[in-house]
Amino acid sequence: MLDDETPVLDNHLHLDPDNHRGIDAVRDFARLGGTHLLVVNKPSWHLGVEAETGEDFRAVFERTIEIVDEASSELDGRAWPVLGVHPGLITRLVDDRGFSPDDARDLMQAGIDVAAEYVESGEALALKSGRPHYEVDDDVWAASNAVMRRAFERGAELDCAVQLHAEASEDMTEVTDWAEEAGLPAHKVVKHYASGRLEGPVPSVMSEKDRLETAAERGEPFLMETDYIDDPDRPGAVLGPKTVPRRVRWLLENDREDAVRIAHVETPERVYGIDTEGTLERA
Repeated sequence: MLDDETPVLDNHLHLDPDNHRGIDAVRDFARLGGTHLLVVNKPSWHLGVEAETGEDFRAVFERTIEIVDEASSELDGRAWPVLGVHPGLITRLVDDRGFSPDDARDLMQAGIDVAAEYVESGEALALKSGRPHYEVDDDVWAASNAVMRRAFERGAELDCAVQLHAEASEDMTEVTDWAEEAGLPAHKVVKHYASGRLEGPVPSVMSEKDRLETAAERGEPFLMETDYIDDPDRPGAVLGPKTVPRRVRWLLENDREDAVRIAHVETPERVYGIDTEGTLERA
């Protein structure tokens, strides 16, 4: 176990209690010293929702909020929901369901607007958006960027962070320029599944040792995540729920106390306005 005063936050993972491990994964995380979670809704189609309107996403968001409430009861800290529309939906809409890129954009923006309602009411902490991390046609790329920019607009209105699923890159300053044009500060834009080095958004670093070493050496704001997907068909995909606590212990053993504080106290406060120390109640 980690000491009683160290918050341990996994900034991005998914839980699926209806189809896979769900709360058992949270218990694994907590057993090794994990204290706080940001739970991102799974892609809507993974939960059987083939949206036709923005309102159709509501069932996905409501289920995620329920899961987060259950997760919080297992933690010495707490969990928060991050809600939005997975950028890969645009490919499903255009290639599989016959939507035009513009119609797909409009539907996904409507989903972002519904997610924003939960942030406004205090039921969710942040928004999720982004753009495909794979090659797409120019019109699909333009539509995806328009969806992401809608998320920035809503984030600016609500003063909340936006987590991005996007292509691998070490420089996304163009994207944070768009956010700032919309009124959302760059430090409230988070690049999920990041390496240890990134210009523009705050990197949410995949908790592999080499990436974490890079982030720790830089001394810049960063977060740690697993992107655990809780999918029975892909049990070995990405990282397991025990990883962040294990990597925090490894960082501490290697005299990286400053990096742990940056990732688990200072950056969560700056990006999301959350107090991981004040919400920590170890037994």
